[in-house]
Amino acid sequence: MDDVVNDRTVAHTAPVADAREALLSTGAYVMPPAAVSECLGTDAHGWACFAAHWEDLAPDTYAAERGTRRLRRYGHFLLSRTGDLALQPHIAFVQPEDTNPLYVDVDRHFEPLTDAFLSDPLLTPLLRMLGDVASCLDDAAEWSVKVHPFRVVASADSQGAPTPEGRHRDGVTLVTSLLVGRDNVTGGESTVYDPGGGEVLTTTLTEPGTLLLGDDRATLHGVSPVRPLDTARPAHRDVLVTTLTAR
Repeated sequence: MDDVVNDRTVAHTAPVADAREALLSTGAYVMPPAAVSECLGTDAHGWACFAAHWEDLAPDTYAAERGTRRLRRYGHFLLSRTGDLALQPHIAFVQPEDTNPLYVDVDRHFEPLTDAFLSDPLLTPLLRMLGDVASCLDDAAEWSVKVHPFRVVASADSQGAPTPEGRHRDGVTLVTSLLVGRDNVTGGESTVYDPGGGEVLTTTLTEPGTLLLGDDRATLHGVSPVRPLDTARPAHRDVLVTTLTAR
């Protein structure tokens, strides 16, 4: 992937308009797979190729210290209002204060996104589409976009914790979770809360391509643990978490 991508391919679509309306009215929205595929111009083959990158993630040693087996990578982009996308130098991932209580003042170092992931045909249109959605929350000239492919692993003697920090904010403008795959798992219920703790939206992402979006300034979110359906087999849940912060 070039450091800067200039060809603008994502237009405002009905699914994007629906997402904007829901975010402004309730703070959260689930975009179904067909709508996401429409926005990205992809099909089942495209999703299968995209999902293959989750076989090339690296261990999250920070999660392992707390008993969670998680694989991940990390990348940072800048996205302009006009859709120019620039990959940033790879440095430590640091969350804002008062967001993740498990990692206060911790610079976490993760392996970078692979070249194959960066050049996947779905990545650029996905990030641009998310920028289109986020524009309803802030008229930003530029977005800081952080990309986290995750695999949470569960076994007979160890449940997987997608959000070991519990109910939280990420300290961003828009937080999103795209389901890439589930294999032999039960659980993984996603809930978005208002500041008072009331449930805004509860859903279990089961179909690949389903996209959960939340206004992170106005809501909190969490995901329940996952467990294997068949305890004799490995189990995992694959998601792409992408956050956008107005600059």
